[in-house]
Amino acid sequence: MAGIDQRLQAQIAQAAARTLEWLERMQAPDAPRGVCRISAAQDPAAWPGMTLPGTYNATLLRELLGGMADFSAAERAALAAWLLRTRLPDGRVRVAGMREADVFKKPDPAETWRYIDWHVTNYTLGAVAAATPDAVPVLDFARPWLDERELLAWLACRDLRDPWQEGNNIVNLGGFLLALGRQGVPGVPQAMETLFAWHDRLQEPATGFWGVNQTTRLGALHAMAGSMHNFHLWYATGRPLPHHDRAIDYALAQPPTIVSACIDVDLVDLLAHGHALTAHRRADILAWCRAMLPALLAIQRPDGGFYDEAEGVRRQDGWVRGYAEPQGLSNTFATWFRWIAIAMIADLLWPGWRAWRFRRDPGIGYRL
Repeated sequence: MAGIDQRLQAQIAQAAARTLEWLERMQAPDAPRGVCRISAAQDPAAWPGMTLPGTYNATLLRELLGGMADFSAAERAALAAWLLRTRLPDGRVRVAGMREADVFKKPDPAETWRYIDWHVTNYTLGAVAAATPDAVPVLDFARPWLDERELLAWLACRDLRDPWQEGNNIVNLGGFLLALGRQGVPGVPQAMETLFAWHDRLQEPATGFWGVNQTTRLGALHAMAGSMHNFHLWYATGRPLPHHDRAIDYALAQPPTIVSACIDVDLVDLLAHGHALTAHRRADILAWCRAMLPALLAIQRPDGGFYDEAEGVRRQDGWVRGYAEPQGLSNTFATWFRWIAIAMIADLLWPGWRAWRFRRDPGIGYRL
């Protein structure tokens, strides 16, 4: 086993070096260091807005792999300023070029924009924190949900027929509220209690997930993915997660094979935190993750990046008539997500072997 571990560690180190070299090639022209295209297919002149997702994913990826260490203070400040250049006065960050006619997540346009803005803002603020750790985010847009009536009304509108989408909504809001709490804004503990109580009422004890009529294999996977996002709020607050063992059982029942960047990282995340926080089937978790690691490493592209899915079309979440590119290409979104999964497994198998720099706030890439 020691020899196998050494070979895997060497493969991970080589893969990380190749990814960091690929990120250098994704550098956008005439922009501060670290500003990146989403993929080699993106024309920054034709689709300048996509450089924001390209950059926040690349920045979080660099931070995870230790690639931000050689950025000077001036380069870090310039990168953070670039990331925030499309910030709205209330603190939301928006992808430039998105128009109402071209976006959709829900029939209500306000819900659509809220989903997209919150998602983009969460990732952007994570990247800003990676570049400039002492930055204090503007979160005025999240303050209305400190009012219990506003929060309860918003929760009543959550559609658990689509638990993946709602899981994104909830973890983003929860993360913003916790950040407001760190700024000393009053009312955050009460808001979080309201949020947890809503979850307690609706969680499915048989699976540990949230969702309505998620009876197909694909539906169950979507319930897992959305619920995994919600779980971060329990992890970040040190709150015991009800039915954690059943969620672990579900994840272990899935084959350790490649599905998509999102599904794969959520399964790994669930199991890595399950191993850290419970005594349930810890040997099985280690075995599953050990089997998944070579599968993840095997799909690194020759250029050093990773793809999301092998076939189809990939779009920016919610931008249904916006930028699109073929699946199967290396892109910063998928490469970051793939490396989160690899890093979590490596950290589980060999604690302290490498100084992974996971996100500090709830959301993809967060680790206790």
